[in-house]
Amino acid sequence: MTQHIRLALVEDAPAVLDLTLRAYEPIRELNIQFTAATADLQLVINNIERNATYVQEQDGRIIATVTVRFPWADSQHSSPYPFIWWFAVDPAYKQQGIGSKLLTWVEEKVLRDQVKAPAVDLATAERHPWLVSIYERRGYKVFYKKEKDGDKMVYLRKILDETLYHVIDNPVSNVSN
Repeated sequence: MTQHIRLALVEDAPAVLDLTLRAYEPIRELNIQFTAATADLQLVINNIERNATYVQEQDGRIIATVTVRFPWADSQHSSPYPFIWWFAVDPAYKQQGIGSKLLTWVEEKVLRDQVKAPAVDLATAERHPWLVSIYERRGYKVFYKKEKDGDKMVYLRKILDETLYHVIDNPVSNVSN
C-alpha cells in the first residue's frame, strides 16, 4: 500500500470531481451551499489550473484532495494568508487519518516550509455538525463570522510560524529608531 502526495494535474480533474462529489454528499444533504458540493468538471479544471490543488494517492488512486488559494490569485480574498478551500476525502477512507495526513503535509511542508506563510485560513458553515470542532482541535481559531449564501460562515486561522506571524501582524513594533 503506497501513498504519496502531489500537485494535481488537469488530467486528474475527472477523478478529483468524482471524489469531491462523493465526499460532499453530506454537505448537500445538510443544504450547505459550498461550491465544491455541486462542482462540475470545468470548475474542477479551473480550480486545478488557478490554485494549488494537492491529491493524496494510494496505489495510484486519488483518495483525498485539498486546494490552497493564495491571496494574490484571488481578488475577493481579504486576508494576507493562504486559504484552504476544497478539502475532501474519499468516503471509503474516512476515519483513517487520511485527511489529517494530507492537511498536515500541506500546512507544514508546503505553506510553512516552502511558501513561508505565517498562517493559513479556512472557512466552514457554522451549522455543520462537526467541522468547526475538528478544525479547532487541529489548532485553528475562529477569527471572523459572516452571512454568505444563507449560511453563517465561520472563518478560522491557524498560525504556522508564530515568530513570522507576529512580525507581519505587528510591523510597527519591529521598526528600530
